[in-house]
Parts: sequence; C-alpha cells; structure tokens
Amino acid sequence: MNEPPTMSFAQRLHQLRIAKRMSLQQVADAVDLSKAHVWNLEKGLSENPSIDVVTRLADLFRVRIADLVGENPGADAEPPEMVAMFRDLKRLEGRDRETIRVLMEQLRKREDERD
Repeated sequence: MNEPPTMSFAQRLHQLRIAKRMSLQQVADAVDLSKAHVWNLEKGLSENPSIDVVTRLADLFRVRIADLVGENPGADAEPPEMVAMFRDLKRLEGRDRETIRVLMEQLRKREDERD
C-alpha cells in the first residue's frame, strides 16, 4: 500500500502561513525573525531551526511542534489548538494555572447541569 509522501517542515510552514493569510513579514515580526530567515525556512534553505524558533512558529500557528516538524504519528488524537493551549498553560505561574483550573471546573459543572 502506497502512503502519501510526508510534507517537509518547509512545506508545512508555507502551508500554515498561507492558510492564515499571513505575509512573510507578518510571520517574521510575530516570531522575532527576519523576513529572509522565514523565507529560507519555507524554501528549505535553512535547515535545523532551533527549538526556540520552532516553538515560536508552532505557537503562532497554534499547532503542535511535532505536527510542524512532521513527527507526530498520533496527530489525529487531539486538535492542534488543544495542544497549543496546553503549551500556553505550562508557561503560566501556579497561581494563574489555578485560576484556569477553577474556571474549567465551573464550566464543566455548568455543562453537566445542561445535560
């Protein structure tokens, strides 16, 4: 059985940028890179970007890092937005995470009351 060819990091990055209708400059500004660097990443001319750059791009496009680099065999298990939200949550201080936990608990209770 023939599997479809996997997309490269460069192709994924380009596809995400186009899907979000962002220019090279907008992406560059959002992740603190030069426009030329983003172009080089999209064209596959700049190989092995740092994990920091990959993380900033994944955050910008609200996808998993593994999805962006093409190494997530279970990508269909969770929506990419959920994984991006989890990354955001991990960056918060404990007090802020607790606030979100309480909010989520209240939302779950409200949902249970609707059922």
